[in-house]
Amino acid sequence: MDLPFNGAISQYFKETAPKDVRKAIEKAGKDEILWQDYPYRAEMKKKDYEAQMAPLQIQIARMQADVKATGKRLVVVFEGRDAAGKGGAIAALHTNMNPRVASIVALSKPTEREAAEWYFQRYVNWLPAAGEIALFDRSWYNRGIVEHVFGFCTPDQRAKFFRQLSEFERMIVDEGIILIKLWLEVGQAEQLKRFLDREQDPLKQWKLSQIDIDGLSKWNEYSSAIEETLDQSHFKYAPWTVILSDDKLRTRLCVIQNILQAIDYKGKDETVIGKIDDRICGGPKKRPKG
Repeated sequence: MDLPFNGAISQYFKETAPKDVRKAIEKAGKDEILWQDYPYRAEMKKKDYEAQMAPLQIQIARMQADVKATGKRLVVVFEGRDAAGKGGAIAALHTNMNPRVASIVALSKPTEREAAEWYFQRYVNWLPAAGEIALFDRSWYNRGIVEHVFGFCTPDQRAKFFRQLSEFERMIVDEGIILIKLWLEVGQAEQLKRFLDREQDPLKQWKLSQIDIDGLSKWNEYSSAIEETLDQSHFKYAPWTVILSDDKLRTRLCVIQNILQAIDYKGKDETVIGKIDDRICGGPKKRPKG
């Protein structure tokens, strides 16, 4: 089988990956969590996940119906390291939603015209109208992290982004839009393991990009950019929620619980939503340094 990017991920794993990362992947047993500081040693059982997820889907349906009926506007920003589980979490949230109410916003590289616009302009075009939900699979935070790490923006452009960011998000909130920002943080070994799985799976190879390949050796650069960005954008009116995402199933439950907890809606059942697991979820300080 031909591997994408000429097997660059497998080559990185064999030749370049940090020894402790490679050893963690090689020694891991089935369902074992690779990151030693993660609060659970094994992945959640699928039957336990499904038992919790089924009633949460009813709550999502009620929340969506209330948003449409009352004219609420909801934006959920999904950010995180590559392969942190953003797509799976969005899919778990969106699976039973009405696509006319809830849209997934996953923007590609800016066109030549978009690159000449005010940086935030193309994101404004995707903000929800009354009775709508917008789920951003990556967002304006590209400038603070990915563009910075790869030199796609200048230091002055990034500094301007941070200067304007607080007022941009304040305007969103002042407009009455509910803004939820989620950061999914995955350990280095688990990230590489997920990349290797994608490389080998013809149904998941489309998820890989040149940025993923080039970013394999930039873990520390990403860490610095992430830490700086979260520090400069954790506002009282638009705070970050960080979710440790080495276990995909726990992550999806936590994502949905956080969103449901943040919104008042008809038929909301706190007992069904349950207590958010603070062992894997919290503010920016929950994210490990480096």
